[in-house]
Amino acid sequence: MSLFGSSHFGLPRLKPLSSKRSHIVSVLDIGSTKVVCMIGRLTPREESQVLPNRTHNIEIIGIGHQRSRGIKTGVIADLDALEGVIRLAVDAAERMAGLTVDSLIVNVSAGRLGSDIYTATIDLGGQEVEANDLKKVLAAACQQSIRQERAVLHSLATGYSLDGERGIRDPLAMFGDALGVDMHVVTAERAALRNLELCINRAHLSVEGMVATPYASGLAALVDDEVELGCAAIDMGGGTTTISVFAEGKLVHTDAVSLGGHHVTTDLARGLSTRIEDAERLKVVHASALANSSEERELISIPPIGEDERDQPTQVPKALVSRIVKARIEETLELIRDRIQRSGFSPIVGKRVVLTGGASQLTGLPDVARRVLARNVRIGRPMGVSGLPTAAKGPAFSTAVGLMIYPQVADMETHAPSSGLLSSLGGNNSRIGRVGQWLKESF
Repeated sequence: MSLFGSSHFGLPRLKPLSSKRSHIVSVLDIGSTKVVCMIGRLTPREESQVLPNRTHNIEIIGIGHQRSRGIKTGVIADLDALEGVIRLAVDAAERMAGLTVDSLIVNVSAGRLGSDIYTATIDLGGQEVEANDLKKVLAAACQQSIRQERAVLHSLATGYSLDGERGIRDPLAMFGDALGVDMHVVTAERAALRNLELCINRAHLSVEGMVATPYASGLAALVDDEVELGCAAIDMGGGTTTISVFAEGKLVHTDAVSLGGHHVTTDLARGLSTRIEDAERLKVVHASALANSSEERELISIPPIGEDERDQPTQVPKALVSRIVKARIEETLELIRDRIQRSGFSPIVGKRVVLTGGASQLTGLPDVARRVLARNVRIGRPMGVSGLPTAAKGPAFSTAVGLMIYPQVADMETHAPSSGLLSSLGGNNSRIGRVGQWLKESF
């Protein structure tokens, strides 16, 4: 039984989890560096104060990860290569969990993620706000966000207003003349989502739901106070760095820049004239985002590019490696600082920033981030999940864990009533979907 119903936008939509029973959830995190499949058992839990909106405990019962192929800065560049990697990652997770996966929740980094606020108001005529009025105002806001070439990934009501008084969380049963809502809508280009779905279908799997990468990593790395008071989660991946801003318990803004850890590696490969894999090793073992005076005297050897046995490794000061890394890291962080500033959400973020993602593990990064962003910075690791192997407990696995958490918060979203204009991305309206439905019902 799928967790999802078909949606009017053509994207699969999650049905809310039952808080009374257990569920098995499978997720796929497709990144520029690695592809991760996780299978988790979600069991109902008591309300907790620390982790927001968690209705279930999550125990990871299967995990598989592979080095990415066929994907560049979040965009699919080679369907065959990526399909092969997905199959291997899913197969490893299935073997560990001892069960078969047929559909997954998947992250979206490509498709030029858009983040917009739409406002709508309806007339109440002095009456009290009823459930139907809420539906009406939400539908009016959703309707504005419909675009032919873009699909809606998330739509969240971030706040209501009554007669111009803003900041109302739940206007139900209040009286007023005009009810307004601010709706945060995250969209992506349809073509990118189609290609993502196609790739997963080719591996004989179906997509249960799509989640914007910044939303997923924020869900995994932030604690209740941060989500409530306002905070930015910055996920530094291999090919892209994403930003999500949360306030009053909800996602209020997302953004992405096409810079990540892999750009640091290629800078090193170019600057030191060495192979990409050697540059990656140098980055992990020796690099720091902070230059240190003692590093001028310390020499490290750089393997040559050529195949010739007679080529000797060159010796360079360790400080040179750090200088190359520092330049790129500062550029990335300055770009993020400017994006937050331009978004208008800088006051909401306040002094709180959480860094997560694989590239956030670079030595000295939090210190550079504190200076460039002029904010308090901590490294966020996925929280509130049991059964993760030690290797998967770091910030590099935040997105995958966030995809596991997502079904618990999916019911916070609002979707427009059927518009009938938009053809499905696939889903139950496709021929294969219909055949599958017939098979399910007939046997």
